[in-house]
Amino acid sequence: MNDDKDQRLVGIVLVSHSAQVATSVAELAKGLASGAAAVPVAPAGGTEGGGLGTSAELVSAAAASVDRGAGVAVLTDLGSAVLTVKALLAEGDELPDNTRLVDAPFVEGAVAAVVTASTGAGIDAVEAAAADAYSYRKV
Repeated sequence: MNDDKDQRLVGIVLVSHSAQVATSVAELAKGLASGAAAVPVAPAGGTEGGGLGTSAELVSAAAASVDRGAGVAVLTDLGSAVLTVKALLAEGDELPDNTRLVDAPFVEGAVAAVVTASTGAGIDAVEAAAADAYSYRKV
């Protein structure tokens, strides 16, 4: 029965120049999002050789691993990560259908995306929640 629910969840990919940062943000987002255990979240950080940078292959593999048919929200940390995802989207066949590059702060947006996805919300709501994280005030 849980598999049916999982099929409706939006997948989240976190693209960072650092494998450790991507993995840590994924763990943080899932840990802070009560009930998010079923949300498919995958880090795509660094290069295939373990260095700093971004990898189209790692992003594509991460997106495929979280795709449950409800869309994939991709959040990025810095400029070339954005360019990597935009290039993959432009190619048209490298990422699952209904994959979106989400304009959101990396950490706060990831938490908001995972929390929202855990409710079974669709890709539009996940994207909006992550983008809304820009308005979070700390003072």
